[in-house]
Amino acid sequence: MKEESPVPSPVILGIDDLRPLPWTTRIARSSGEGVKLLQEHRDSFIDELWLDHDLGSDDSILPVVTLMEEAAFNGRPFRIGTVFVHSANPIGAETVVRSLTRWNYQVRRATV
Repeated sequence: MKEESPVPSPVILGIDDLRPLPWTTRIARSSGEGVKLLQEHRDSFIDELWLDHDLGSDDSILPVVTLMEEAAFNGRPFRIGTVFVHSANPIGAETVVRSLTRWNYQVRRATV
């Protein structure tokens, strides 16, 4: 009898300065940590990516969005099932949704 391979756990990443996001497998609390987190997963499939726009003080998700846009521009977009934008900042959230949708990422607004 052939031994079956275990089903891999989904990779669910979150970038948010405050929310616990208990369903995520890894979480970053700043844009710098978020950039590093995505770079660590550069060559793997990310099932879900949860993004908050405002990350405390003067920090925002925009460096992460820029990284994702540049990757798509260079023909190597991150492989992500769905990007969920969950921000209390409606203008910032809409900016993220528009920017990433433009580069063919599957993006949805969400509430947490």
